[in-house]
Amino acid sequence: MDNAVLLREWFDRVDAGRTGNITAPQLQSALAVGNLNISLSVVQQMISSIGTGFGACRMYDFDGNGTMSFEEFLALNKFLQKVQSAFCALESFLVNFRGRGFLTLEEVYEALIKLGFSLDSPAFYTVCELRLGSEAPSFDKSKKGMVHLDEFISLCIFVQSARGKLQDIASTCH
Repeated sequence: MDNAVLLREWFDRVDAGRTGNITAPQLQSALAVGNLNISLSVVQQMISSIGTGFGACRMYDFDGNGTMSFEEFLALNKFLQKVQSAFCALESFLVNFRGRGFLTLEEVYEALIKLGFSLDSPAFYTVCELRLGSEAPSFDKSKKGMVHLDEFISLCIFVQSARGKLQDIASTCH
């Protein structure tokens, strides 16, 4: 069976109201079934338009309606697969293909670079210590230098969102 067909079946099960779109809480519940415990605020970043007017950032809500269509979901899925692949490849490689279930902060930094995010080392450690502009806990929830897959996905969403906002700001300045 084709991957797009499987994703369509999954999307249709999540879209219980058959609206053709899914909401952030629906996506969060579905991700939790796959053992990805991602906060609602991060899931909302994945889907929703963040802000309005200047500085607004739409990660995967391309039409700006506050929900996710199947096409938007495919784009998110592609990003999540890339992030998960980078995490698992590094995590498995480091323990002779058995996997530990986490990356150290140094390994997270390496994985982010492999994903195409360019952060200098001080900025990276600042982001890991405390999410900028909030009192939210760091991406290393246990504070033991171990970042699990769901935390790594949250970090990647945060960094991608910040990059998008900075690109929007830069484009309006030129």
